[in-house]
Amino acid sequence: MDLFRPIYHFTPEKNWMNDPNGMVFFNGEYHLFYQHHPDGTTPGPMHWGHAVSADMVNWEHRPIALYPDENGVIFSGSAVVDWEDTTGFFGGKPGLVAIFTHHDKVPGTERVRERQSLAYSSDSGRSWVKYIGNPVLESDRFIDFRDPKVFWHPGTKRWVMILATGRSVCLYHSANLKEWTFGSEFGHNNGLNDGVWECPDLFPLPVDGDSAHTKWVMIVSVGGRAEHAEGSLTQYFIGDFDGQTFVNDNPAGTVLRLDYGSDNYAGVSWSDLPAEDGRRIYLAWMSNHHYCTVTPTDGWRSAMTVPRSLALASQSGSIRLIQKPVRELEILRTPILALEETSLREAHARLADLNLESFEMIAEFHSAEASDVVIKVRASDSQQTVIGYKSEHNEIYLDRTRSGLIGFQENFAVIHSVKLEEESELIKLHVFVDRSSVEVFVNDGIAVITDLIFPDTAATGLGLYDSKDGGAKLRRLELYQLS
Repeated sequence: MDLFRPIYHFTPEKNWMNDPNGMVFFNGEYHLFYQHHPDGTTPGPMHWGHAVSADMVNWEHRPIALYPDENGVIFSGSAVVDWEDTTGFFGGKPGLVAIFTHHDKVPGTERVRERQSLAYSSDSGRSWVKYIGNPVLESDRFIDFRDPKVFWHPGTKRWVMILATGRSVCLYHSANLKEWTFGSEFGHNNGLNDGVWECPDLFPLPVDGDSAHTKWVMIVSVGGRAEHAEGSLTQYFIGDFDGQTFVNDNPAGTVLRLDYGSDNYAGVSWSDLPAEDGRRIYLAWMSNHHYCTVTPTDGWRSAMTVPRSLALASQSGSIRLIQKPVRELEILRTPILALEETSLREAHARLADLNLESFEMIAEFHSAEASDVVIKVRASDSQQTVIGYKSEHNEIYLDRTRSGLIGFQENFAVIHSVKLEEESELIKLHVFVDRSSVEVFVNDGIAVITDLIFPDTAATGLGLYDSKDGGAKLRRLELYQLS
């Protein structure tokens, strides 16, 4: 048995995987490319692995899309549909263009260089041709110069590239994806700057569903935080973008975290979703730079988060990003239990005989009646992962200190928490548990905690507790097996 391979999260067939790349929707298919070393379970010469799906849930593995070449190995990047054939690659028809980083060393030296290149596909991503004019963008200013995310900007009628450049991002624009002009730089004193910035994304979203009130969201992952127990993480900024310059709405020192766990990194959104769909859908690598190479899996390493639909919502006079699991995940459900207006004591009794390793739980309770509510998942006599609510601090936490295998890295056994910015009459915890992960969406996604766990196969118990000896009221409890 493949002990820790997830039931419903994406993993490579074998060997190493990290950042999601080239996420694009075209001809009814979601394409997921990813950083891949096909010859080992730790990082090596990077390729683009490839998978396709009709629903972001059931994936078909495809052959490797991009191999290293004379310009270097293939680092992260994005893909777009060139609907108007601005590149001239497709004879006037639409086609797929991948924009990625070539990584190598300056000939005759040990100096690393990173340059941006193109590949294109005329057969819906089944085969790829690298552009003869590669690389299309390089710089003598930056050593870290990678992870291009490209999109079409309707206001200026040109392509825009956001690129990670050390502790900042740079924005470029182009008419044809081949020649690029510098637009602006953003970063330095904004947000977290104690690690290198990577894998940026930039896109507009309506606020509170109002299409007349739109803001731009910039997502930036922060890695290389060796001096911090927490390791790598993802932050975001909210502001305005005119096609050339991004202006942050918040004071430079404001830090907005996309996820409060350890295992959400390098996430970006799918390009070219149909207008009638209307969603901005995000996917991330579910691991952390601190321990990604030593997690206790066999023959493969790393998984992706569940796909998440992103939106902006007003909260306490500010605007915040919310995340919800995509509705397509519901096709995996087998109903196990549904309760309404019952005590935690009664709910716990109903859970006591259940044994589940991969499931979805929705628990909703009245905050005024709740005091230190605890949900235990993947539990046994010696192991448990704990999701809890502390009413005194209006805080949600996830405790993996006894979650199973924890000794492979000194900072793995931790408790992650988030203090909710607003008081709420109801606390809703939407929990996704798989063989080696827990994702907790709080109050319809206003906060999320994502953490890996590595429990024994026997640790499949469930429990509900509170400091009132089970007397707190549950408004709703839904439980689904996912398979």
